[in-house]
Amino acid sequence: MFIFLTFMTVNGAEAIDSVSYSASFMTNFSSGQYAPYMIGSWNGDRSTMKNSAIADFCAEKSMSTSRRFDWGAGIEFLAGYQHPASYEMFDAETYTWIARKMRPAPVSLRTLYAELHYRSIHVLAGMKPQRSKIVDDRLSSGDLVRSNNARPIPGLSVGFVDFQDIPFTNGWLQVDCQIMYGKFMDDDYRRKQFNYYNQLVATDLYYTYKYCLFRTKPTERLSVIFGMQAAGQFGGTTEFYYRGHLRYAEHRGFRVKDVIKMLVPTLDNGNGYYEGNSLGAWSLRGRYRFANDNEISVYWEKFFEDGSGIGCRNGMDGLYGVQLSFARRGWLNSVVAEYLDFRNQSGPLHFAPGDHIGPSISTEATGGDNYYNNDTYGSYVNYGMAIGSPMVMAPIYNSNGYPEFIFNRMRGVHVAVAGSPTGEISYKLMAGWQKGYAMGRIPLPHAKSDVSAMMEIDWNASRLCDGLSVDCRVAVDRGGLRGDNLGAALTVRYSGSINYKK
Repeated sequence: MFIFLTFMTVNGAEAIDSVSYSASFMTNFSSGQYAPYMIGSWNGDRSTMKNSAIADFCAEKSMSTSRRFDWGAGIEFLAGYQHPASYEMFDAETYTWIARKMRPAPVSLRTLYAELHYRSIHVLAGMKPQRSKIVDDRLSSGDLVRSNNARPIPGLSVGFVDFQDIPFTNGWLQVDCQIMYGKFMDDDYRRKQFNYYNQLVATDLYYTYKYCLFRTKPTERLSVIFGMQAAGQFGGTTEFYYRGHLRYAEHRGFRVKDVIKMLVPTLDNGNGYYEGNSLGAWSLRGRYRFANDNEISVYWEKFFEDGSGIGCRNGMDGLYGVQLSFARRGWLNSVVAEYLDFRNQSGPLHFAPGDHIGPSISTEATGGDNYYNNDTYGSYVNYGMAIGSPMVMAPIYNSNGYPEFIFNRMRGVHVAVAGSPTGEISYKLMAGWQKGYAMGRIPLPHAKSDVSAMMEIDWNASRLCDGLSVDCRVAVDRGGLRGDNLGAALTVRYSGSINYKK
C-alpha cells in the first residue's frame, strides 16, 4: 500500500480518487497430496498444495473508464507456508528414480502492474489478472484460452479499454481488441518438476495473447459477442530427453522478428512448421434479457491448435454453456451448466502432403492436435497450472514428473449455483464429472473418471468490524482421475480504502 501513497499528489482539477487495500489470511487442509480440484483451481495458483497457511496483501488504485484519461496500478504478494508435493526424477548416473519435495516459495509476487487509458486506447504493463469476456470466471469451469486458474504472466498489452462503437453502425456493432506479449518466469519450477527421463523441458519462453471480439448493441434485449482468441509460446530453449539421456537441445533465444511472426503465423523455421506454439478458440456468447430483467446466456468456445481446429474440423470438441442470471437478489442469483468435450482432436494421425517432398500419398489427414501440449514448446502452463481450462488436469498434479497434460483427451460436465439469501451471507455450490482417456495420441486401455464438488459460504462481517469478511470452502474429489481427496479452506479478509483529492 505504501507504494501508492507516493503517487497521491497529482496536479490538475480536484477530484476524489481512492486506493483500495486488503489483507487476508488463508489456510487449507486436505487428505490428498494436493488440495481438491475445486479449492486449488480458479484462484491464480494460490492454494494448490495439501496444507497451507498464507497471508495475502494487496493494494490497488483502480482506473476509471468514465474519464478521458486515467491510470491505475496494483500490487499483491503472498507470504506463508505450503506443504510440499513429491515428484519423481530419474538419475542417469545411478539409473534410479529419486523422490524430490517441492513447495511454492515462502514469499511470491502475484500482481504488479501499471495501466493507463486515453479515450478508447488502453496500455498495461506488468502482471494483472484478466477477466474472460465469454464465460463467468466465478462460476464457469474456465475459459479455454486464458482462464483465472494460473498466475498472470508479466508483459505489455495494448488494445481498447472496452468495446467501442464501429463507425457508421449507429452503435449496433462494437469491437474490442487486445495484443499482449509477455515472458514466462517459471523456469526454476519447470526444471525442478521435470523427471529428466522422457519428453522435454522448455525454458526461457515468451508468451503472446490476443483477441478480437465483436458485440451487437448491448442495450437491446438480445446481444451477441463473437470473435476469436489466440495465444502462443515462442523463443527460449528446449532440451529433449529419452530414457534418461539428453538427446539434443534446441536454442531459439529471442529475436524481434519473432514478435511479428507470432502476430501473423509464418512458415519460416526451416522444418515445415509455423513459428512458435499457437492455440486459441472461436468464441461466441449470446445474451437475452427478459422484461423482468432476468437474463439467459448461451456460449460456445471452439478450441483449436492448428488449421484443422480453426476450420472447425474437430467434431464436437469445445466448451458449451448456458447461464441464467436473476435480477432480484436472493437464494438464487445465477445458475451455470457446461459441457466440455476434447475427445476428437482430429484423430491421432497427422499427415499433410505439403510437409513432405514428393509424397506418394496425396490425401491429407490433419490431426494429432494433442491439446495444450506441443512437441517443441511443452505444455501450456504457468508454474504447472493450466492457463486454459482447469478441468483438464494440469502437469502440476503429475507426481511422476511428466511435464505435459496426460488426460487432455477428455469430456466433462460442470454445474454451479450462486445466491445471497441475506445481505451478509452469500454462497456458491459447484459440482463436476469428467472422464479422461489419456492423450490424443496415446490412449489408455481403460479410461479414468472423477466426480468433484465444492460448497462455499461467504460472510460479510462488517457488523462486527467494518471491512471484515470470512469465506469458508469444503471440497471433495472421488475417482481414479484425481484420486480421493477431501479438503477445507478458510479465509479471513480485511478490506478498506483511502480517499484523496486528485
